Amino acid sequence: MVPTIEEYIALLRCPRIQVDKVYSRAANVLTFTKKLAKITGMSEQWVTVRIKQKEENKCIPWKSLRDHILAHPNTKKKVDIFALSIYGLVIFPKALGHIDEAVIDLFDQLDRRVTPVPAILAETFRSLSACRRTATLRRDDITEERWMAIFQNLRDEDVEWKALWMVPDEILYRYGDFDWVPLFRIWGAIGYTPLLVLRQYRSRQFILATQGLVECEFSYRGNNYKGKIREMSNAWKQIHRMKRFTVGATTTLEYHGWRSKRINDNIPEPNHEKSQSIEEHLRVVPSELEIIKQDFEKRNAE
Repeated sequence: MVPTIEEYIALLRCPRIQVDKVYSRAANVLTFTKKLAKITGMSEQWVTVRIKQKEENKCIPWKSLRDHILAHPNTKKKVDIFALSIYGLVIFPKALGHIDEAVIDLFDQLDRRVTPVPAILAETFRSLSACRRTATLRRDDITEERWMAIFQNLRDEDVEWKALWMVPDEILYRYGDFDWVPLFRIWGAIGYTPLLVLRQYRSRQFILATQGLVECEFSYRGNNYKGKIREMSNAWKQIHRMKRFTVGATTTLEYHGWRSKRINDNIPEPNHEKSQSIEEHLRVVPSELEIIKQDFEKRNAE
């Protein structure tokens, strides 16, 4: 299954009020040295002598933070520095054994109730894409024939498309004028398309537009990225969600044919006879039990 914002919000126990206050790259604010001094409670001079340069980025060694955690008298500062270390070494690793300045920029914004969820999800997608590009074939202890037998005998009812522990009451499906959700990474941005995995929300999967999605991916370098950041930040102020989900068939008839062609840059052909908006695709289709219940309530009212 594909990771989703809703799953990460549930796993990280992100407060509902914090969900839409998204992280974006800070501009013209505190320097790396000042931010780290504020987080650690130490002087800028202490920070400056410990800063290292790794390729194009500044960072601080984990060893310096570890020693500081052991010696610091303030318990809250110990916890903050340890949390920063987890962010830099585990969630957003860059240079081995070091915490990158971009991680410190994100961590500094957490005090302002900014949610780290989109940034963590975006980094997950980047890591998965990198693994896919560099992966080599590996054989498990199961034979190819055995795998074929398993998949040939797999039925639709054997597949659970949704995390059993997650019961969402709404789906986020687009931001602003984008047909997808732009996610800010700490080193760049990437496009996220929850409508491609509607079955994980127990909703009906249909063909959607993906043309232009790749243009959402860029790094924070060059002269043009700041304009893109502003555009994406404005999109996060216009959130589109649906409260309910479609039940019944998990896919449209056209979806299987489209998926088998593996079309990565899709512009659906207009069909005025069957044209539907995204909202119409996602609207509730009452189950048989709901119809019976509605009919029963209607008769009682009479």
